[in-house]
Amino acid sequence: MGFFKKLFKGPEIDQAKSDANAGKMRLLFDQVVENGANYRLIFGYTEDVSRFNYGFVHGSRTKIGNLIVGWNETDLTIVVVPTVPDLSGCGEPTYYRRGEILKAYRNKYPTDAFVIYPDKRGYIAINAYDWLEDESLYVYVSQEKELADFTDFFQNRFATK
Repeated sequence: MGFFKKLFKGPEIDQAKSDANAGKMRLLFDQVVENGANYRLIFGYTEDVSRFNYGFVHGSRTKIGNLIVGWNETDLTIVVVPTVPDLSGCGEPTYYRRGEILKAYRNKYPTDAFVIYPDKRGYIAINAYDWLEDESLYVYVSQEKELADFTDFFQNRFATK
């Protein structure tokens, strides 16, 4: 029975690789966010879907943007830092303070995403999962507890009613 259990279990997380990437995320975040150590972190991503129509061919193309997402429960602030799957660098942080946003909610359909509208002109949808295996598109990090904690924070303290 043990053989079949292993056979159907699916891929397993390389915890050493995950821990190393979590450390890299922390270093990058702390470099660009003032008092970065006061934030807890998860990996998230955002999708930009562009539609195209070439005569009889209809389709879409998706661009993935990797994000380091930090949250501070005391300040009710979420900070989003763009990065790349290998964590070789990052962009400038964007701050979302609870008192300064228009609206925030968790969208369950068509994808499970945390959506923040800082104003009427734009929004960010943060997708996050406990682990994604595709290292070519996503940061390889296991974050089951962190994601549960972020979800609780977002829904109970950050989301607008």
